[in-house]
Amino acid sequence: MTTAPASATFSVNGREVTHSGEHRTHLADFLREDMALTGTHIGCEHGVCGACTLMQDGRPVRSCITYAAACAGRDIRTIEDFSDDPLMARLRAAFKQHHGLQCGFCTPGMLATGYDIVTRLPDADEARIREELSGNLCRCTGYMGIVAAIRAVLADGPHAIPAAPVRTPAIGAAVGVGVLSGAVAPAPAAPAQSAADTAPALPASRPAPLTDGTRLHRAVDLDLPADQLWPVLRDIHAVAACLPGAAIEQVDAEGRVIGSYTTRIGPMKASFRGTAYVDYDDAARTGTVSGSGGDGSSRSRAQGQIGFSLTDRDAATPGCRLEVEMLYKIGGPLAQIGRPGIVAAVVDQILDSFTANLVARAQGRNAAAEPAAAPGTLALLFGVIRRIVRLPKRG
Repeated sequence: MTTAPASATFSVNGREVTHSGEHRTHLADFLREDMALTGTHIGCEHGVCGACTLMQDGRPVRSCITYAAACAGRDIRTIEDFSDDPLMARLRAAFKQHHGLQCGFCTPGMLATGYDIVTRLPDADEARIREELSGNLCRCTGYMGIVAAIRAVLADGPHAIPAAPVRTPAIGAAVGVGVLSGAVAPAPAAPAQSAADTAPALPASRPAPLTDGTRLHRAVDLDLPADQLWPVLRDIHAVAACLPGAAIEQVDAEGRVIGSYTTRIGPMKASFRGTAYVDYDDAARTGTVSGSGGDGSSRSRAQGQIGFSLTDRDAATPGCRLEVEMLYKIGGPLAQIGRPGIVAAVVDQILDSFTANLVARAQGRNAAAEPAAAPGTLALLFGVIRRIVRLPKRG
């Protein structure tokens, strides 16, 4: 029996929105993934750390244990909606003055809880402030600066909750609004921007060679001779057609390839748009790819170099071997979960699909019409376990 999708309509930062999807989707994921409101941070996902705290009907709640489907009729305010709030501005300034933040991961939740304290408890002393903050964990500051900041704002009180601003909220265009900057996101004149729209500007020249990063080597034995596979590997458009999630927009006269690549690493889906430069040595059947790009939705970025080669195996073993050597760096939120073991599992699954499509195209068969699905949690977990126990997978 198929369960009907959940549906709930509620207000987010003054704008009516509708969640239509799985019943188990929590509010934090809906805000981050569907609305690109990434100021709401996700830590424990068990309602313990408080990083995901935001305001619901004027009260702080943990959005990681609040189902989006249960928010029907509620008024949700995320940290992005407080940029022009005068009381929040005083809290931000106090956090800065009293060194109430360091890495900043807990800060949106701390500000939401602090906002509640200074409006609801005008006579709170240090003991009461610490009690109210007990649901928000900070691994950096030791809480002294946070408590001092809230006490400083309370000393200027009492404070009433300011009236909600009259605004057209920047839903979907909130990427890049600083929690402590006080910047106001511009109201969009069009629907939510795509990742490509918000991606960083493309570099006009080759990126400097990487000198450090994470290395990954793979070797795959294929049943076709190298001279049959090389023409396909030599064709950048054919390679993109064989690579799940890849798309080429343009190849200019200087050999710069502009395109995008969509993948999933752990729970995060990212659509990187960027540039790459490809060089070939036809005599040696080797090549290199160097490039960089960014994902506008998650504000993640990546830079990498790939060397590849095709070599025939010995006469007793028909076919060839494709070897790939990667050196890469990931920055931004994706780096928090893009650990080498996870990335290796993703690469293995992508490489399986790519080589199957490569061989099919070299044999004159069409590559798979549908790109391979991004690896799920179980596939990633198995990939990591396989690496740990060193189960044989490919040559």
